[in-house]
Amino acid sequence: MSLKYTMEVMELVDDSSANGQMIVELFEGNEFVEASYQTVKGEKGSTDFVKIVIKGTNGKLVGGDAPTLGIVGRLGGLGARPSRIGLVSDGDGAIAAVATALKLSTMATKGDRLPGDVCVTTHICPNAPTEPHEPVDFMGSPVDILTMNQYEVTPEMDAVLSIDTTKGNKVFNHRGFAISPTVKSGYILKFNDDLVRIMEMTTGDLPVTFAVTTQDITPYGNDVYHINSILQPAVATDAPVVGVAIVAKTAVPGCGTGASHEVDIAEAVRFCVEVAKEYTQKQFEFYDVKEFNHLESLYGSMKHLQTLGNK
Repeated sequence: MSLKYTMEVMELVDDSSANGQMIVELFEGNEFVEASYQTVKGEKGSTDFVKIVIKGTNGKLVGGDAPTLGIVGRLGGLGARPSRIGLVSDGDGAIAAVATALKLSTMATKGDRLPGDVCVTTHICPNAPTEPHEPVDFMGSPVDILTMNQYEVTPEMDAVLSIDTTKGNKVFNHRGFAISPTVKSGYILKFNDDLVRIMEMTTGDLPVTFAVTTQDITPYGNDVYHINSILQPAVATDAPVVGVAIVAKTAVPGCGTGASHEVDIAEAVRFCVEVAKEYTQKQFEFYDVKEFNHLESLYGSMKHLQTLGNK
């Protein structure tokens, strides 16, 4: 039923007055959810950062030891008003994250609670700026990437799925979503077999993955090319991060309207829900812990890639 929640959230945020309060109100009265928002002002306007925690039966919020999954809806903005009218392609990440939270919260009320907490974060901005980018324009944001990471990547997250529209490129020739290899502490690790398996199961199709470059896992602001901000959460945490890219066959500008596909977003939502179920039950890790420790013993720390370097 992920499509139902996706369409509900899309209709809600396709609004020139969309704000964090509207999202928080979706979860009012649900005893298993803590939802809040905070308005933050930047040089180019303001946005509402939203945090939704679906409490597990044995999660950290109740003193348990089940792992916490972080789901970050990454975007510049839901809209580019006044230069564009309506919901923009860039908003897919926020929609997917909130729809995932809505599905998990509804499951909890029906008795299907997960063992661990799921922490969902994103921001709600209906009038973000745009900025030049090749091959198509990107959406900008009223706040910088460091501010986004401050509010969207939280210490309790033991692993992170970062959902982002990734259509403004010539990399993909597929509609739906694709996943990245795991990124942790400056290392690009191998694709996770369990995440690939869950993708195959939830889509009923062959898995689709995408390559990650060293540039992509470094912070914005260092004057190197990034495919987009999908892996920027990885610069703000030592938890393993996997990108969930909502993609298209052609290059679609982030500020393009009429370019959000409900079914594609719903596929990503269904994937995230199933990952949450298995991960919070300790059925798999996002990376091979033993191999990662061996890599660090051989080659040392790569955490300098999480910084701006010598700039």
